[in-house]
Amino acid sequence: MSRNGEKKSLVTHFVAGGGAGLTEALCCHPLDTIKVRMQISKRSPRPGFIKTAATIVQKESFFALYKGLGAVVTGIVPKMAIRFSSFEAYKGLLTNKKTGKVSTTATFFAGLGAGTTEAVMVVTPMDVIKIRLQAQRHSMTDPLDIPKYRNAAHAAFTIVREEGFSALYKGVALTALRQATNQAVNFTVYQEMKKRMRTWQGTQDGQVLPTYQHLLMGGISGAMGPIANAPIDTIKTRIQRSASSLTGWARFKEVTVSLIKNEGYFALYKGLLPRLMRVGVGQAVTFASYERIKVYIDRLSVTHMPFPSLTEREQIGATNIKVRER
Repeated sequence: MSRNGEKKSLVTHFVAGGGAGLTEALCCHPLDTIKVRMQISKRSPRPGFIKTAATIVQKESFFALYKGLGAVVTGIVPKMAIRFSSFEAYKGLLTNKKTGKVSTTATFFAGLGAGTTEAVMVVTPMDVIKIRLQAQRHSMTDPLDIPKYRNAAHAAFTIVREEGFSALYKGVALTALRQATNQAVNFTVYQEMKKRMRTWQGTQDGQVLPTYQHLLMGGISGAMGPIANAPIDTIKTRIQRSASSLTGWARFKEVTVSLIKNEGYFALYKGLLPRLMRVGVGQAVTFASYERIKVYIDRLSVTHMPFPSLTEREQIGATNIKVRER
């Protein structure tokens, strides 16, 4: 019985995570496109957030802000599903068997594991395809301006054909490091804030916190990771953007040295503002959507509970009679 409940619980987290990922992608993708353009820009002085956004809209149309959305949607639904379900699975493994409680340290390592899992299974190839699409500078209103990559599927096919399947996993170590640190901090801060909010408000088991509180907690927890690992994200983006025969440490060293030498140390923090907005706002939307979808799934589960069999109804009736006799 408990095993069935556990399976059902993981399925709930999987479905709720996928729905939250879709909601987040539709709301926040333009911020990610602006961030990528700022990170790959080599102009001096560096264009700011508003100027970058205005240039994209002016030269390529408003819809250019959604370049690479297909790759994101294709990847983010399984990514979020894997993130939340694997986090719950790791958390279950790290739960104190005697007390049934999860420590802050266990939450941190569960987040670390969830981030690494999603990076290897989904995020790295999705990022490579997305960045190649976002880095293209072409007008989406001019039918004669044909880009190298037409869509996510075509980009994936072209990259594999020209550079090999391994090209989809460029920067996998940095991506895993970024995702692991992001989710370790993200889940730890969110879970601790949620715990404190429930205690402070006297929330009982089964009661749900208001959506605006999940938005606030998700936004704060989501902003922590980007501040800590912005240089990793910038170097990862540069590595994934271009084709190169170098791999591993050699490629990392080449990109890092070139970036600092030609653009300075502050270039490592290019795109931090839109990334903070993207990840902070994204996590706010993700956690709020995830918690709300989870509630809907639970309600549907209760609504569609099977009607008791004749034997079960007879047992219930017998129990009621005994209670009345007392």
